[in-house]
Amino acid sequence: MKLVIENLNKTYANGVQALKDVNLTIYEGMFGLLGPNGAGKSTLMRTIAALQEADSGSITLDEIDVRRQKDQVRKILGYLPQEFGLYPKISAEKLLDHLAYLKGIRDKTQRRNVVTALLQKTNLWFARSKNLGGFSGGMKQRFGIAQALIANPKLIIVDEPTAGLDPAERNRFLNLLSEIGENTIVILSTHIVDDVKELCSQMGIINNGEVLYKGRPSDAIAKLDGKVWKKRISKTELASHKQMFNVVSERLLGGKPEIHVVSETQPDGSFEQIPVGLEDVYFSHIRATVTSADEPTSQ
Repeated sequence: MKLVIENLNKTYANGVQALKDVNLTIYEGMFGLLGPNGAGKSTLMRTIAALQEADSGSITLDEIDVRRQKDQVRKILGYLPQEFGLYPKISAEKLLDHLAYLKGIRDKTQRRNVVTALLQKTNLWFARSKNLGGFSGGMKQRFGIAQALIANPKLIIVDEPTAGLDPAERNRFLNLLSEIGENTIVILSTHIVDDVKELCSQMGIINNGEVLYKGRPSDAIAKLDGKVWKKRISKTELASHKQMFNVVSERLLGGKPEIHVVSETQPDGSFEQIPVGLEDVYFSHIRATVTSADEPTSQ
C-alpha cells in the first residue's frame, strides 16, 4: 500500500497559503513529517484525513481517491489529532466499546474482544475501569492510539503526539508507534527531530507550506557528511558570526553559545568538524528558507 500526494495546494480565507504544490509518496512503515509550528503539517494531515478540502491537487491511497471517496478513506483510517477531547467521566473500556460500535462492530462479543486487545496493546488494561479524566498525558495519548486502531486501519496519522509528555511516557508511546508501523502506513507529524531520528525510515521536511526534503534520514545525513562545524563563542560574537558564516543552529552551553555551521571547507582554524546529526539536516533546510525569505527579490 502507498499514499501518493501530487501538487496539493491550500490557501485559507485570510490569504495564508498553507500548502504549496506538495508532492510526497509514502509507503508502509513510519514516515516522519518534520517542520516548525505553522509550517503546514497539521493542514496536510487534516487534508489527508479527509477533514478539510484542498484547493487543488490529488491524494490517492492505492486505488482510493481521498478527495472524492472520503467515506472509503475513513473506513481504513486511524487519526490522532494534535488536540482531541475525551469524556472525563467515562471509563476507557466503555468509551472504546462505544467507539467500536460507531465503527460498525455491532456484535457484542467481537466488540469486547477488540476492546480487550486494544487496551492490552496500548498497555492500558490495568486502567480499563478508570475514568479518562484521571489519565496522565501519556495515558491519554495511548488511549488516542487505541481508538485510532479500531477496525485495523491501513493508514494512521498522528499529529504532534509526544508534545508535553515526560521522557518515560514519550518512550513508551514511540515504542508503540514503532510496533504499529511494521505493517501499516504511519505518518508522524512533529517538530521534534529526535522522534523522527529514532523511528522513521522515511521523512519529509516542510516549512511555509513547501516540502524542502523527502527521502531517507540516513541519506540526508550522508549528504551533509564532513560539512558541519562547531565553535563556542561569546554572546557578543553571535551576530557577527551569523553574518560571516552559514550558522544553522545555536544553543547555550554553560552560558556560552555553541554554533553549528554548514560549510564545504573549514570556515577557519577555530572551528571543529563534527559528526552530522539529523538536527543539523533539519535546521540547514529550515535556515535556507528563512534566509531566502529575508533576501530582497528582484523587481
